[in-house]
Amino acid sequence: MPIYKTDRTPTGTGGFDISAAALHIIAMALMLMDHLWATIFPAQEWLTCAGRLAFPIFAFMAVEGYFHTHSFQKYALRLLLFAVLSEVPFDLMYGGTWFYPVHQNVIWTLLMGLLGIRLMETVRAKGRTWRYILASAAVVVAGVVLGTLCMVDYYGAGVLTVFLFYFFRGKKWWCLLGQLLGLYWVNVELLGGLVYPIRLLGMELELCQQGLALLALIPIWLYHGRQGYHSKPFQYVCYGFYPVHMLVIVLILNVMTR
Repeated sequence: MPIYKTDRTPTGTGGFDISAAALHIIAMALMLMDHLWATIFPAQEWLTCAGRLAFPIFAFMAVEGYFHTHSFQKYALRLLLFAVLSEVPFDLMYGGTWFYPVHQNVIWTLLMGLLGIRLMETVRAKGRTWRYILASAAVVVAGVVLGTLCMVDYYGAGVLTVFLFYFFRGKKWWCLLGQLLGLYWVNVELLGGLVYPIRLLGMELELCQQGLALLALIPIWLYHGRQGYHSKPFQYVCYGFYPVHMLVIVLILNVMTR
């Protein structure tokens, strides 16, 4: 999954923080839990509840990668390469077949979002605010429509999540509020899904499972720009983890069904 390299050394925050490397590891572990629930352990619903946090972290780190990478072209090409390499493992895991055209893997979602950001940033660099606003509106609509029509993972809502972290990038209070309200709207109002009835302080409430994605903001907000451990092998382990772990799950499923 997306990981970047930067020469920037952020100043200390004076408290606990989470590095980019740690965020990637957390997101990969959460994604693995979700995929294990979807395949090997469907009765363990807590796995998919934890997995709801994975995609917002990946979307956030993809946006950070855009602004920190030395070469967007190389960054996008790496994503494209691993999106292609991951498609067959993804199809085997979710569709049980080599070709499953009704659902595409999540790297396509991230790539669509990053290409949209690239277009918006190109327009913004020309210095015309009104053009940037119009271009941004057009890109957001196009991204949501294409994400839905192409049936990428999380559909248009996934692409919108990437844009959300782009528009509300930063640590100012209004950025954090925008991330919170935006993630709530995307996950609860747009995606929705399974609802758990809960009782709290004598009141009957409903908890949307997809709404647990908002908890991803806790590790995201604890990130302050520190990259942490980085090396070429680690970078490609992060990219390769996605297709490889899906292939391993498929192999385990094949053994279990014999």
